[in-house]
Amino acid sequence: MSRYCEQCGKAKKACICRWIQAIDAKTELRILQHPSEMKRAIGTARILTLSLPNAQIWVGEDFSAHEELNALLNDPLRDVYLLYPGENAVPVSQLTESVALSGRVRTLILLDGTWKKAYKMWQLSSNLHTLPTVNLDNAEQQGNYRIRKSPKAQGVSTVEAGYLALSAMEGDCEKFTPLLDTFNRMIEYQIQQMPEGVFEKNYQD
Repeated sequence: MSRYCEQCGKAKKACICRWIQAIDAKTELRILQHPSEMKRAIGTARILTLSLPNAQIWVGEDFSAHEELNALLNDPLRDVYLLYPGENAVPVSQLTESVALSGRVRTLILLDGTWKKAYKMWQLSSNLHTLPTVNLDNAEQQGNYRIRKSPKAQGVSTVEAGYLALSAMEGDCEKFTPLLDTFNRMIEYQIQQMPEGVFEKNYQD
């Protein structure tokens, strides 16, 4: 018998399914996940796919020849955006009105990996280079990913990025709050499992 939950993929004692709440988002999510993130106990992408029926994870590093992704990108009835802080990225908050009025299927692509690995994924995946990019202008402070440091001042986890982007695009923060509730419960559980003093020594300034 497996010691891992079949739904969330985490160890059964750390299962997050009990905290998941279904959310009816209008925006589709496609998460391109670096292979190194698949087995991380503190990974957050599964919170998005468990909570959002129209979210999906694809694992890889170079997505240039990914059939499902390319079919999505070539769909003439779909608007696709990449969440990536490139030079020409526009604030995600600017999409709220235009997306709502378009009447088209809208898809947001997230890169799930460290900053270094996400950059490599973007470099290798040439099919992403022509997509319009958006940045999180509503990320006002450091995320709550207290058990995994980010080199960026406003570094956030994948689930926090999804929450911020969807809240801005659909103009409804409260609707997506359950994503953060599950995330925070997961973080608190992981901290409780750490030996006494480890969290304070390694993760607090």
